[in-house]
Amino acid sequence: MAASDTDGGDCRPPISFELFPPRTDAAALALGRTIDRLAEAKPAFISVTFGAGGSSRERSLTVLRYMLEHTDVEPMAHLTCVGSSHAEANRLVREFLDAGVTSFLALRGDPPAGADPDAGIGDLGSAAELVQLIHRVQEEREPFGQVGIPGLPGVSEIRDRPRPERVAVAAFPTGHPRSRTLGQDVDALLAKEVAGANLAITQLFWHADDYLGFVERARAAGVTIPILPGIMPVTTPARLARLTQLTGVEPPAQLAIDLEIEPDPEAQAELGVRYAAELADGVLAGGAPGLHLYTFNRHEAVLSVLDRIGLAHTGTRTPLDHPAAAGSTTVHDPRPSRNAHERNTTKR
Repeated sequence: MAASDTDGGDCRPPISFELFPPRTDAAALALGRTIDRLAEAKPAFISVTFGAGGSSRERSLTVLRYMLEHTDVEPMAHLTCVGSSHAEANRLVREFLDAGVTSFLALRGDPPAGADPDAGIGDLGSAAELVQLIHRVQEEREPFGQVGIPGLPGVSEIRDRPRPERVAVAAFPTGHPRSRTLGQDVDALLAKEVAGANLAITQLFWHADDYLGFVERARAAGVTIPILPGIMPVTTPARLARLTQLTGVEPPAQLAIDLEIEPDPEAQAELGVRYAAELADGVLAGGAPGLHLYTFNRHEAVLSVLDRIGLAHTGTRTPLDHPAAAGSTTVHDPRPSRNAHERNTTKR
């Protein structure tokens, strides 16, 4: 689905990216360069992950502030329920808003590795409750306040306080690990929308019909918010193995074999980019309202995917409420469906 295939100016579907906060000074410098390169692609937003219980709070805030001060990209802050009290979550949302961050991705989150899944969840039991809290914080805030002026440390002025503009949530096309049926995942997404979410971003999937079928079921159940497909270009066999371990979602057997037997790292990267580009093309042709690309804090692969499908930077940013982002009420996979025995039934 090339941008040149549409009529009337820049109708490129909106794109967005995900980053995680760096752990070292060297990684922070590299991430700054990556953010600058991603910003050139004019994404609708870039999201930044946040560790369970606020374990990466300061590092996440640093990345978000960098985007606010050095780019024109909208930063999106991840928030998780795990290990957080009502007071802690309330304070954190206020801190993000005071910093100028007005977009959030509300997640239930995962407990630390090896911990009891039901232990330490905190006061907020679901992402829907976190969505409600984000909106409630705004309602409780004063309409005006002192806001710092970028580039002038210690200088502030009285302005309208920033308010939440985008509250996104996760969607699970192949099933959440705690769900017994795919229908439960649709019900959970509908509950998040009712709570006030206005965007959904999917977790890992490997086949276009997984995403398109999920969207069709969600629309039939009454979900109306945009559902962005999350695309991961996996460029090494080690990364593919790690993703499989973390998510429980089995990758396509041929992709795993091809990555494993290919000795050349550049050829491995090409395999991952090609598969991700074909997947992105498939979901866009089926009605996806845009693309959310997981970067692994590198810009090369995701920008190659966009270039491969004709969606590299075209001069202007396409917002999610642009007509180009309007997804179909019902979507259909333009490619043949997989046979029943090929369908991945692993939950995540």
